[in-house]
Order: sequence, then C-alpha cells, then structure tokens
Amino acid sequence: MKTIKVSVVTPDGPVYESDVDMVSTKAQSGELGILPGHIPMVAPLQIGAVRLKNGGNTELLAVNGGFIEVRPDQVTILAQSAEQSEGIDIERAKSAKQRAEQRLADQKRDNIDAKRAELALQRAVNRISVAERRI
Repeated sequence: MKTIKVSVVTPDGPVYESDVDMVSTKAQSGELGILPGHIPMVAPLQIGAVRLKNGGNTELLAVNGGFIEVRPDQVTILAQSAEQSEGIDIERAKSAKQRAEQRLADQKRDNIDAKRAELALQRAVNRISVAERRI
C-alpha cells in the first residue's frame, strides 16, 4: 500500500515525521481526509486532532491552529503548537480548562477578553480529548 510522508512542525521545531496511510484533520472549511496522491492544496486548520493512520494503528496529535500543505506525496502541517497524545500532561490541561471556564464565567464582572478565554478553553478541551483518545 502506498504511504504519504507527514511532517508536523511548530515554531519550537519538528514534532512528528513519518510515513502514514492516511491523514485526517479539521480545516476551517471542514473535515479533511488525505490519502497518497491527493491533489495539492493549502488550508488553515482549526484547533483539533490530527489522526495519522498507519496499518491498524492510529496516532493522535493535538494541534492548535496553523496551516496544512498537501502535495501528492507529502503533507506538511505548520502548527502554532502540537503535541503527541502520550506527551500531554492531562492534569495541566484540566487545570487550564478550569481556568478558561472560570474566566468565561467572570467575563461580565471583570475586564476579560472573552475570545482569548474561549480559545484557551478549546485548546484545553482538545488536549484532554487527544490525551484520553476520545476523538
């Protein structure tokens, strides 16, 4: 079976590099499923999971925005941040989720940036879901 090379890169450096059978992720225009030979494209990514299928195994990465570039033989994800599921500190993610929820609840009282708090909540929920493999 043909494979496609996948590279996930953040400002801090490479996070993932391997050959896989299929890549699935959420672009801002909707869900993408990418197989070897896919047409070239570039799309902005949402906060979400990247599923990398290789044989019977599926690896998950928590990606916090960025862009995906697809070529017939290679996929490059340029992400603001990305973590492999086994590298996520779930307790830290849960406390970040609680802080974001508290900020959203207090936004009427305090001068809280609601959009920033909402994005922090989305990132925390994404990290928790990937770590617990509930995607």
